[in-house]
Amino acid sequence: MAKGSALQKPLKISPELEAVLGKGPLSRAQVMKKIWEYIKKHDLQDPKNRRNINSDDKLKAVLGKATVNMFEMTKLLSKHLS
Repeated sequence: MAKGSALQKPLKISPELEAVLGKGPLSRAQVMKKIWEYIKKHDLQDPKNRRNINSDDKLKAVLGKATVNMFEMTKLLSKHLS
């Protein structure tokens, strides 16, 4: 097995994502953890459908949409990692 998984590998993050999460590099796992902390801190989960995230201005710059579901969010975030 390879040393460390892909989830743990430090990645460069885009300036838009840095505006939400702070300075990189961060692993994919750290990005997901921090994005959920941000969503919960700013109460961005849709109260009627908890799977949907209602973006604030910072998050909209990253995700490109006002509302995304949590599965779509993972795909959209990967565009900001390299």
